[in-house]
Amino acid sequence: MAPPLEHGEHISGTTRRSLLAGVAALGALGAAGCSRVATASTTSGGELLDRLRAAGVVRLGIAGEIPFGYIDKNGDLTGEAPELARVIFKRLGVDKVQPVPTEFGSLIPGLNSQQFDVVAAGMYVTPERCEQVIFADPDYQMLDSFIVRKGNPKGLHNYKDVVAKKAKFATGTGYAEIGYAVEAGYKESDILIVPDQVAGLNAVEAGRVDVFAGTALTTREVVKKSAKAEATKAFTPTVGGKPHVDGGAFAFRRTETNLRDAFNAELRKLKKSGELFRVLKPFGFTQAEMTDLTAKELCGG
Repeated sequence: MAPPLEHGEHISGTTRRSLLAGVAALGALGAAGCSRVATASTTSGGELLDRLRAAGVVRLGIAGEIPFGYIDKNGDLTGEAPELARVIFKRLGVDKVQPVPTEFGSLIPGLNSQQFDVVAAGMYVTPERCEQVIFADPDYQMLDSFIVRKGNPKGLHNYKDVVAKKAKFATGTGYAEIGYAVEAGYKESDILIVPDQVAGLNAVEAGRVDVFAGTALTTREVVKKSAKAEATKAFTPTVGGKPHVDGGAFAFRRTETNLRDAFNAELRKLKKSGELFRVLKPFGFTQAEMTDLTAKELCGG
């Protein structure tokens, strides 16, 4: 994926400290609060959905990223992916969702080592990730944007600008923006990797970097209360010389095609009825972020 963010109501009063405190408070609960229903299956397509129905709870891997999946200042699980998970899994016969917070870069390893049952973190679908997990179809699409100092003094509007003007560049752990910057010619070893968009904002405000790259949704929300930084206009990154639009989706272990297919069936119904947009809208998503992209397209085949 890329980064995270939060909608107006959830953002107000939320600080990096309170966000991380919430993650820490639920970390132990997520790791130990549920028995392992997600053992490997020898059945074609996997048996996880049946196991989740029997247990009545599904464990969601989240990365503390606003607005995708995070613990709010009251200690409650929220975000576009957890809220969507509540709707879809209830329709699939699983009444409860349980958060398992981790770092973004640990989501796929954590999923494959059965620390949780599904990644619910707005993760971008990429060919590299498709070799490690299977994705549902995207529930949103996203362009990129930068956090820069007020007035954008270096005139940074895309990755080529960052390279041409030798700007100090930062992005988040495991973010797709790393690859976009490298493709534009930025040296990967020179990129400052920070935990999340809040840390990225702090780095820009403190002058440690000139720019932090994230999703358009993430950047525009996190700078709302900043007196020193602003978000640039959304733009389309380039991949292989062509404009590229990202899509975020739920991820499942490669053996669990039955669960993925059942999830997709319910997701399609939500898209058709318009309920998907109603679920995502409170987190800052607009109609422009709704999509008919498929996982197959984004996986490269």
